[in-house]
Amino acid sequence: MGLTVVVNTSVFVSALIGTAGASRQVLRACLERRCRPAMGEKLFLEYESVLQRPTVMRGSPLSAPEREKLLDAFLSVCKWVPVFYLWRPNLPDEGDNHVVELAVAAGAEVIVTQNVRDFRGGELRFPQLEILTAAQFAMRLR
Repeated sequence: MGLTVVVNTSVFVSALIGTAGASRQVLRACLERRCRPAMGEKLFLEYESVLQRPTVMRGSPLSAPEREKLLDAFLSVCKWVPVFYLWRPNLPDEGDNHVVELAVAAGAEVIVTQNVRDFRGGELRFPQLEILTAAQFAMRLR
């Protein structure tokens, strides 16, 4: 198994809405176990919440049951990680702090997100943790 990564909700949603692209490549790499996604309680709840939003999922070629099945498959390859320590990196979007905390708790090497800018503005830095777009991460997988 390759790198441990945290796949931010934005990448998962992009994979569900688009018909091709880097986000789907990242999801496929996780499902093929070429990398190991980390999952925690807060990120899981965020995934579940976003999948229930009709306005977000309107563009998906998958039906609701198909999206649920894909989420279940993704979760089955995830490394479940409890987050006991809150680092509070003070990111511009407070709602993203839990993603960094999960990555640190999991010993992840990469956070894959469509919102790279939001993750680079924190007060607390983790030099061993890379923040990459889905396209950047997909290039690394080749």
